[in-house]
Amino acid sequence: MRRHWRQLLASVAAILAALVVTTTLVPASPASAASLTEVTGFGTNPTGIRMYLYVPDRLPTNPAVLVAVHYCTGSGPAFYSGTEFKSLADQYGFIVIYPSTVRTGNCWDVSSTGALTHNGNSDPVGITSMVKYVQQRYATDPSRTFVTGASSGAMMTNVLLADYPDVFAAGAAFMGVPDTCFQATAGNPADPTQQAGWNSACANGQVTKTAAQWGDAVRNSYPGYTGRRPRMQLWHGSADTTLNYNNFGEEIKQWTNVLGVSQTPVKTDTPQSGWTRTWYGDTSAQPPVQAISLAGVGHSLPMSGQAKMAITFFGLDSTSVPPSSSPASPSPSSSLPPSSQPPLPSGCTASISLNSWTGGYVATVSVTAGSSAISGWTVGTTLPSGSAVTNSWSATGSGTTGAVTFTNVSYNGSVAAGQKTEFGFQGTGTGPATATCTAR
Repeated sequence: MRRHWRQLLASVAAILAALVVTTTLVPASPASAASLTEVTGFGTNPTGIRMYLYVPDRLPTNPAVLVAVHYCTGSGPAFYSGTEFKSLADQYGFIVIYPSTVRTGNCWDVSSTGALTHNGNSDPVGITSMVKYVQQRYATDPSRTFVTGASSGAMMTNVLLADYPDVFAAGAAFMGVPDTCFQATAGNPADPTQQAGWNSACANGQVTKTAAQWGDAVRNSYPGYTGRRPRMQLWHGSADTTLNYNNFGEEIKQWTNVLGVSQTPVKTDTPQSGWTRTWYGDTSAQPPVQAISLAGVGHSLPMSGQAKMAITFFGLDSTSVPPSSSPASPSPSSSLPPSSQPPLPSGCTASISLNSWTGGYVATVSVTAGSSAISGWTVGTTLPSGSAVTNSWSATGSGTTGAVTFTNVSYNGSVAAGQKTEFGFQGTGTGPATATCTAR
């Protein structure tokens, strides 16, 4: 079961942003120099998930909030460093919450009854507590709260819109599955931190329902709710072998039904070669449902520029926020004064964290830039005899046995000095313990 959850890989993407009306820009209170900060004690949190927060130096009055949910094997900090959300937050003036799950494999619970119920007892409760904390502390506009995620995070995006239509105005799901598609019997009802198991039928695209059945699944997540429903933007690659492309069509069925619009597109265009974008309900920039299919693309979203398209779908890309004049703050990860900190090496370094079991492993690799920013990287490692790589995510792999290499993909090649990004791979046998990194 755990092994299958580790196969849910991805990488990341999407967004939102600030007030579109003319407004006075004010410094973000309490931060004076923007950085990713962990927040504790934010409210009800039955599964002990962690909260990371990014507040730009400059915000409009009553800013918007984006929740950006990571993929399996990922983390809030990895999603922060490996996606474009942070730079878009700086540009458009919105706050980003990066939740981190804590269970084995770092996948989100999108299966248990507690996760698929409004005010249940699993991860969605903790994420919603983070939102309420930020709304109160920063006086945000509650009508401009959004969520996006990749892979497991996209699955959670579907779940959050179903569980909490009163909290989220819209979502953007990169390579997910419909709400409740992963529903399964909970592993241990007495322990809400234990997610229910992998749903192979859903992952393989074998779960098919009518639009009304999918819509009822969403409505049953919050019985009795009669208010407005959040809009949805859906993304999927046609060559996805981790969460089969058939799930894309099932998601379209679900959200068009929930929002009461036809499954027949009212508009179709091609924003880039191989990308097919369809509108449902109306032809505005913010329709009830929008779907983007990517021909020949696997489980590797979001790609460069796609986060900005999500911002446009949210309708929050009209306010330009000037950069802060405040000096950069020292890294919160170090307590040494600048004069006594050891100099960073040049280039990049790579470290491997292994999660192993009999006959297999998942390797999470951290790539850290040295004293200067890098625009690309290649990581090399040598597998023990008898071991092989079966798949990888957030990187392009070369070779499956012996000496293998992994090169960045479009969205995680650029790494600021001293910062890091992550990728992962899975295999049979025993995983490697060390790796080298070459920067470009």
